[in-house]
Amino acid sequence: MHEDPYDEYAAAEESHLRSLTVAEADGDERAVEAALRPRTLDEVVGQQRVRDQLGLVLEAARMRERAPDHVLLSGPPGLGKTTLAMIIAHEMSVPLRLTSGPAITHAGDLAAILSGLNEGDVLFIDEIHRMSRPAEEMLYMAMEDFRVDVVIGKGPGATAIPLEIPPFTLVGATTRAGLLPGPLRDRFGFTAQLEFYEPRDLDTIVHRSAGLLGVDLTSEGSAEIASRSRGTPRIANRLLRRVRDFAQVRADGVVTLEVAEAALDLYEVDALGLDRLDRGVIDVLCRRFGGGPVGVSTLAVAVGEERETVEEVAEPFLVRIGFLARTPRGRVATPAAWSHLGLAPPAGGEETLFGVEPD
Repeated sequence: MHEDPYDEYAAAEESHLRSLTVAEADGDERAVEAALRPRTLDEVVGQQRVRDQLGLVLEAARMRERAPDHVLLSGPPGLGKTTLAMIIAHEMSVPLRLTSGPAITHAGDLAAILSGLNEGDVLFIDEIHRMSRPAEEMLYMAMEDFRVDVVIGKGPGATAIPLEIPPFTLVGATTRAGLLPGPLRDRFGFTAQLEFYEPRDLDTIVHRSAGLLGVDLTSEGSAEIASRSRGTPRIANRLLRRVRDFAQVRADGVVTLEVAEAALDLYEVDALGLDRLDRGVIDVLCRRFGGGPVGVSTLAVAVGEERETVEEVAEPFLVRIGFLARTPRGRVATPAAWSHLGLAPPAGGEETLFGVEPD
């Protein structure tokens, strides 16, 4: 018997966390994170295009008194995909059920979840691209026809029993939309690609979170935290809490520019938002391998991390800010990376970046 990937207790706990104020949640990092989340579309900062489009979808569904179309949210981690799923359920005044792709390992797992849905419920599947193939194929019919076929028995004697499902809204979240098969992607009525946030939007988010946390924050301190947050609200809120700790312990409790700089330097987050791993990657690439090209496996061993950590945690940001290039021969440091380390690139080093298609 397979374990039900949808945990009623976990869902109730998540709902409880969202109902807490920051003051009530203080001391519990997970509860604080939940309390800082926006609860309506009007409270969301940034992502204006997505907000306008999603707001229209939800308003039309309310006018028709029907469940909204299925929604696919894609984008890097920390940009608010889970928050938007919670907002969809809140705006429609219906329960939210949460699970994740890796937890759905068999078609029976998905059938158990779907059979427990009520009309209008929102089902959120995080990392939906990591679902098993049998569950994925069952989801096609559930999304389109609101029914699934449960197979009883094996071999020639197997019997398919149709199971009707009340109309529901599936919200899928993925960090790798390209891994979703076309038939699944095409069944979503609305697809939103979340973008990294502008510094001014992150500054607004930091101010809002500081108000909820009761942090005394100057405009310069807020701007400094926002500028080192890699365009990601989750990172901005995390850095704010760490700077708050520093201000309470080693300063007078007020987050000024000087306090923010000292705190973030202590936590090894530099002026561009690079952390220890990011700097380790470009430092090894430049100082030990002459700027590359270097294979990612070699690079990972050199910095003492797993290949997946370098590829999925450090590389995307380094590529985005123009410090790293992916080429068929390996990873190459750009002149900007050399300059950030205070080093001069080798003569002719820039030529390695031209005329080479990214892998």
